Amino acid sequence: MTDIVDWDLAVATGVRLAPRGPEVTEDDVDRAVRQLRRASERAVQPVADVTELQAPFEEHRAVVVGRPEWLRSNVEQFKIAVEPVADDLRDPNGSTIGRAVGSRVTAVQMGGVLSWLSGKVLGQYEAFGDRGRLLLVAPNIVRAERQLDVDTTDFRLWVCLHEETHRVQFGAVPWLSRHFTAQVHEYLRASESDFGESVSRVVASLRRRTLGDAGLIDLVQTPQQREVLDGLTALMSLLEGHADVVMDAVGPQVVPSVDVIRRRFDQRRRESGTLDGALKRLLGLDAKLRQYTEGAAFVRGVVDRVGMTGFNAVWASPETLPRLPEISDPQAWVRRVHG
Repeated sequence: MTDIVDWDLAVATGVRLAPRGPEVTEDDVDRAVRQLRRASERAVQPVADVTELQAPFEEHRAVVVGRPEWLRSNVEQFKIAVEPVADDLRDPNGSTIGRAVGSRVTAVQMGGVLSWLSGKVLGQYEAFGDRGRLLLVAPNIVRAERQLDVDTTDFRLWVCLHEETHRVQFGAVPWLSRHFTAQVHEYLRASESDFGESVSRVVASLRRRTLGDAGLIDLVQTPQQREVLDGLTALMSLLEGHADVVMDAVGPQVVPSVDVIRRRFDQRRRESGTLDGALKRLLGLDAKLRQYTEGAAFVRGVVDRVGMTGFNAVWASPETLPRLPEISDPQAWVRRVHG
């Protein structure tokens, strides 16, 4: 049976289109890899102290990668996420040839998007599957620290503090990855059209320039999908906001220039060129920027009321995760969970 996506083509497309990394010498590369590995290890204990969470380090070690490795990992993550529900996403009336063509079109679309993202992401935790690796994308970290003109040792540790928090979230909360995967499956199953048709609708909208303020996700959503997406949005806001709060709490203790880094990095988050801004709107990624701010405000609001130990009740079960309205009303979450 034809795969819903030609996964090999998605990788090949992404790798071919991925932007080149910054100009570096071989010594620069070796130094960056060694320093990021050390920084990822240095981040473990401070993050554990602030979060009051423990995650096995040997089982979920950080891995320093380049853009092609990050891209391959993400295609594999998509594959793990989609394959269990692939039969539900296929057009039952489609011909074998039609499915084959559709899988290649979708692969090129996916590869193109991932090629752009491969030059942006500093780090990422593999949330799907059993490997649970934390990826640190060395060329993007080097590029960012040069653009920001900040101390390299401090910046690399600062990035690792944020990413280590994601490793701890999934490593210390065994059900979190399964819940996240199940929600993604529910979202995909709720589609009223097959995967290839959804892609075609997006492409057609782009050709007609009728995208407006909607992101790619908005164009292919059903009402049921929007409901599931509300839960996923609340979860992502929690994860990103929690990581930012922990990073800021630990930063002053171990990163001397943290104030300069935070100020310049926040400005970098807000600013983007014309192309970057268009792509973020297309993908709905501009919403991710709000997740950092709103999620961090939720975490701080809860910690102010019940402390970090009380906040950690959020990890007790899927039922104690914040609902989307509670992200902007931490007291509502405290009332519901703590009574």
